[in-house]
Amino acid sequence: MPSTPPVGMPAPTVRDADRPRLAPHVRLRFDAARTCHVLLSPETVVVLNATGAAILELCDGRRTVTAIVAELRARYARVADDEVRRHLGRLAARRLVEVGRG
Repeated sequence: MPSTPPVGMPAPTVRDADRPRLAPHVRLRFDAARTCHVLLSPETVVVLNATGAAILELCDGRRTVTAIVAELRARYARVADDEVRRHLGRLAARRLVEVGRG
């Protein structure tokens, strides 16, 4: 999934106690034509892989990153919390995800 921050802009650090959510102008949708989930914003469409979609489905602004990782570990055999944090940080750098500080 292409979630690289803009050139010259480092991805923000996402902490375990943070509470990520989609930015107000962003929608997570299943695209039947592409047969995958996408993030829709006024400027862009981001095609997600299954892992990226699973993470973002849990980003409701109430769950902490720790709770998101725990839920993913209940579903999947291997989940690296640092990879989840980096993924969310890259999306936050692109202003697709907002990270509330816990």
